[in-house]
Amino acid sequence: MGIAITGSGSATPTVELTNESLSQIVETSDEWISSRTGIQARRLAGAEESLCELAAQAAQNAIAMAQLSPTDIDLIVLATSTPDDLFGSAVKIQHAIGATQAVAFDLTAACSGFVFGVVTAAQFIYTGAYRNVVVIGADILSRWVNWSDRATCVLFGDGAGAMVLQADESRDRLLGFELASNGTQNHCLNLAYRGESQTLIGDVAIAQGTYQPITMNGREVYRFAVAKVPEILSKVMFRANLTAEDINWLILHQANQRIMDAVAQRLGIPAERVVSNLAKYGNTSAASIPIALDEAVRAGKIQTGDILAVSGFGAGLTWGGAIFEWGR
Repeated sequence: MGIAITGSGSATPTVELTNESLSQIVETSDEWISSRTGIQARRLAGAEESLCELAAQAAQNAIAMAQLSPTDIDLIVLATSTPDDLFGSAVKIQHAIGATQAVAFDLTAACSGFVFGVVTAAQFIYTGAYRNVVVIGADILSRWVNWSDRATCVLFGDGAGAMVLQADESRDRLLGFELASNGTQNHCLNLAYRGESQTLIGDVAIAQGTYQPITMNGREVYRFAVAKVPEILSKVMFRANLTAEDINWLILHQANQRIMDAVAQRLGIPAERVVSNLAKYGNTSAASIPIALDEAVRAGKIQTGDILAVSGFGAGLTWGGAIFEWGR
């Protein structure tokens, strides 16, 4: 049993926060942010917007492109670190889009989540368990940003992206993948629980609290990404019997333009074959790869038969790469 990638979709909030606007609440500037990250603006979810709404819209767009109906979907995998409900949001999305035949679950691997989700979904297709799967990457990191910390608040935006994978008896268009993690570097990027109070029940102290804002060692994350992402994609290309010349488009997690430039250079992939929408949206975590993919498909850049190399990397620390042929 092979896999075909047949649809993409995305959704972002309408509210835009530019670098200039951000400089009014924290000591920074458009030049400082743009030169260091490549980001010029980001989209932010309003108080009444939800992750499930964005994810549902992205999924519906992807299902429509694949020329399927929601009732054709067997499985929904939601990659997110910011669910509306800590018990999970995938099932709410399943209900919202009318995918009555689908099972749904959340997967958490931060900015690597979409690639991890695609690889996870692929296993269900390879075993014959499911035929039509939607993988969604969605995050609303603005909920967890310290807006007085200029090292992190300039980076993150909100959004959702989705992709449809279908069983295909004729051939396999998922040409290779590799996943990795290194818990010794977990401290470099965190959105960690913090106890704020205790309730005593007899002699038992029960901690209660919430999650503290995002913390990051940007220098270490940069070093990690520029070393590990070219390495893992090189492994995937070797296993798929491909070279850099065979890759039509490189789509990396949209974290920092300097990282994307460095990875492409190390792989020998020219800049014109790197998909980047970082300037418009910032770092949307698990949503960044599918949003960039969907925009490129709908703009006519990515065509049926094109070979795409994608890689996500981030908190955990985790990273992963996959190479697939677009379309059926």
